[in-house]
Amino acid sequence: MNRRTVLAALFTPLLAAPLLGALPAGARQMTAHDFSLTSIDDQPMPMSGYRGKAVLLVNTASFCGYTHQYSGLQKLWEHYRDKGLVVLAVPSNDFGRQEPGSATEIKDFCETNFDIDFPLAEKQVVKGPDAHPLYRWIAGELGPAKAPKWNFHKYLIDPEGRLAGDWPSNVAPESPEIAKAVEAVLPN
Repeated sequence: MNRRTVLAALFTPLLAAPLLGALPAGARQMTAHDFSLTSIDDQPMPMSGYRGKAVLLVNTASFCGYTHQYSGLQKLWEHYRDKGLVVLAVPSNDFGRQEPGSATEIKDFCETNFDIDFPLAEKQVVKGPDAHPLYRWIAGELGPAKAPKWNFHKYLIDPEGRLAGDWPSNVAPESPEIAKAVEAVLPN
């Protein structure tokens, strides 16, 4: 065996175990803070930057029947941001090709039509084997049935980076169940 093969044999189980749900004895459980996105403005967006805050992670699309939920997400953000909530939109073209635009087009659409000022990530794949590692981790933690099935699936991440809830597209951001869950994990 060459050195690369030996190193791969030693480290692959450590890297893959959290995604598969099994950890070697003494290993630290992965959290959302172990992942990183890129902002719509092409800047690093490490999830560790949200340590100590609750995050509502939402895969979004500009041309979807649920696109009006951007308004509810903005209201949620405005209501809870000073209490420690971050709304984080992750545009995706995975469902019905309803997010075909460039980063500039997506950002302009959100700002012009919904006055969005919460963080936007660059467009990502959020389902299947090619999904962004954060979304693969979520599916590994919650099970494949909880992976996004359509645009505007919502995941609540607590201040320690653990998953604290999820809601399908048809649950509005301003719903009482989301507000209750957010309030339960707010740091302030």
